Amino acid sequence: MKEFAEIRCKIFQKLFLAGALLALAGCAGGKPKVRTVRVEVPVRVPCRTQEVAVPPWAATGLKKADSLEVKVRALLAERRQRIGYERELIAAADACR
Repeated sequence: MKEFAEIRCKIFQKLFLAGALLALAGCAGGKPKVRTVRVEVPVRVPCRTQEVAVPPWAATGLKKADSLEVKVRALLAERRQRIGYERELIAAADACR
């Protein structure tokens, strides 16, 4: 039994010595190469556009007693206003993309 323990101890010593030598050999490999890596990451930025003002709609001042021609002209003018307002809103939204 004593001989078996001595053999086991010698094997352990040799393995430990081999591991220590490998560890030292790994450290003696030289300086590690330092390199700079550029990583592009999108960053959210708050959108800062001017607030689009709601125009005074042309048809808000219409009265029930106004003639049909006045009402049609006001509604056509309001349609043009709405189209312009929508274009401004789309431009403001596209500026934030």
